[in-house]
Amino acid sequence: MQTNKENKIVDMSRTFALEIIEYTELLESKKKFVMANQLFKSGTSIGANVREAQNAESKADFIHKMKIAAKEADETEYWLGLCNESKNYPKTEELLPKIESINKVLSKIISTSKK
Repeated sequence: MQTNKENKIVDMSRTFALEIIEYTELLESKKKFVMANQLFKSGTSIGANVREAQNAESKADFIHKMKIAAKEADETEYWLGLCNESKNYPKTEELLPKIESINKVLSKIISTSKK
């Protein structure tokens, strides 16, 4: 099912994962290891699940994998929000709007795919 065509959510989630890697490296440099680990796992998992969905065996499998990506995106938004609101954590003003956009696109893909 994978093609070389441009795919907005694949591109968005990959770019976001790269930005999460940079942010978690910043957290680690500030010795915020637990938060860095949580964010790294959830933030990079979005793209992995979106990518996996591109090779889904059925429509139901595609929807299931996209729902997992959406759950990971929601979790990532939660962790980023905590970082942004916590003292002594680097702010996440640039990452929060990006994860919100990813959440909206995933939601639209899931709802459209169910039709």
